[in-house]
Amino acid sequence: MTEPREKDFLNIEDLFRDEELMIRDTVKKFVDKEILPEIDAHHRKATFPLKLVPLLGEIGLLGINLKGYGCPGGSNVEYGLAMQELERGDSGVRSFCSVQGSLCMFPIWAFGSEDQKKKYLPKMAEGKIIGCYGLTESEAGSDPGSLKTRARKEGDSYILNGSKMWITNGSIADLAVVWARTEEGEIKGFLVEKGTPGFETSEIKGKFSMRASVTSELIFNECRIPEKNVLPRAQGLKPPLKCLTEARYGISWGALGSAQACYETALKYARERIQFGKPIASFQLVQHKLVNMLTAREKGKLLSLQVGREKDKGTANHAMVSMAKMNNVQMARNCARTAREILGANGICDDYVPIRHMMNMETVYTYEGTHDIHELIIGRAITGLNAFS
Repeated sequence: MTEPREKDFLNIEDLFRDEELMIRDTVKKFVDKEILPEIDAHHRKATFPLKLVPLLGEIGLLGINLKGYGCPGGSNVEYGLAMQELERGDSGVRSFCSVQGSLCMFPIWAFGSEDQKKKYLPKMAEGKIIGCYGLTESEAGSDPGSLKTRARKEGDSYILNGSKMWITNGSIADLAVVWARTEEGEIKGFLVEKGTPGFETSEIKGKFSMRASVTSELIFNECRIPEKNVLPRAQGLKPPLKCLTEARYGISWGALGSAQACYETALKYARERIQFGKPIASFQLVQHKLVNMLTAREKGKLLSLQVGREKDKGTANHAMVSMAKMNNVQMARNCARTAREILGANGICDDYVPIRHMMNMETVYTYEGTHDIHELIIGRAITGLNAFS
C-alpha cells in the first residue's frame, strides 16, 4: 500500500503568501471551534447562530477587503480564503459575511457619502449593525432592471413603495440597502434603517436549503426615507450589479470550502467503510469518484486564485468573476452529490456533512446570478453579442 497524499495535491499552497495562509488558518480554527460543533443543531432548527456575529467582527471578517472606516483592509485573496473556510463550516455563515461585507458595507464604502461611511461602516465592521441587501423582487430576479419598487420624491425625502424577496439577513438586519426606481425612471440606492415607519420584514419559512440562514421578504408601504440616506454616487443599474460582482467573487471561494468538506468526509468514510471484506476506497468506481472530486476542486482553487490576483491588481472584470462563480459552484454541487453517493444510506443523515452542503448548494447555484445567467455573461464577453434579449 502506498502512502496516501491527502493535503494540497498540487502544492497550490506554495502560490499563497504567508499572510494569506495565516488568515486562512485563523479562520479555519474559528470554524472548527465556533461553527462546526453547533451548526447541525441550527440547521435542524432552521436558526441562524447570531452569537457568531460579534465574533466575526472581532477577527476582522466583516468587510475584510475594505480599507478605512474601521474595516480590516485585507486583500481580495485573503477575503477569498476566509470565505472558503467559513463555507467549509456552512453556507449560511459564509452568506452572512458575504452580504454584510460585499452587499451592504461595499455600496456604502463605494457609493456613500462621507457621513454615511462614518456612521455605518465602523459599527458594521464590528457586527454591531447587521445589514441586508434589497435588490431581488418576486418578478425581478435574473432581470433586476425590471424592479418595481418605487421611490417618490416628496420634499427632502423619498417615499418607498414595493417589496423585495429572498433577502438574506432581512429579518435580523438593522440596515437595508434598497434599490428602487424614481419617478424619473432612474435606479437609486437607499439606506433604510430598522424601525422606519412603513418598513416591515417577514421571514421565509419552510426552506430545505440554507436553513442556518435568515431569508426574508422586505415590504415598503409609504416608507419615508430622508434624502441624506440616499447613496449619492449610485445612479443606474451598474452600482447594484457591481455589488453583486463583489459578492460573487466571495462565493467562488466559498464553494471551494463546501467541496473540501464533502471530499474529506467521503475520503475518510471510503477508507473506513468495509464491504466484501475490504474498504470501499479500494474499489475502482469509488476511486473514480474521489479522483474526479479532487481534480475538480484543485482546478477551482487555481481559478479563484487567479481571479483574486487580478482583482488585487485592479485588472479583474465581472466576466472573470462570473466564470469563477459558475464553475466552482457547479463543482461544489457535484462534489456534494458524489460524496452523498459514496456514503450510501448514511449520506442522507446529518451525522455527516454532505447532505447539508448538498442542500445548501442548491441555493448557491441559483442566487447571485443563476448558473445559466453566468454562462450568458461569459458568452457575451467572448462573442460581443448579447443573448439576454
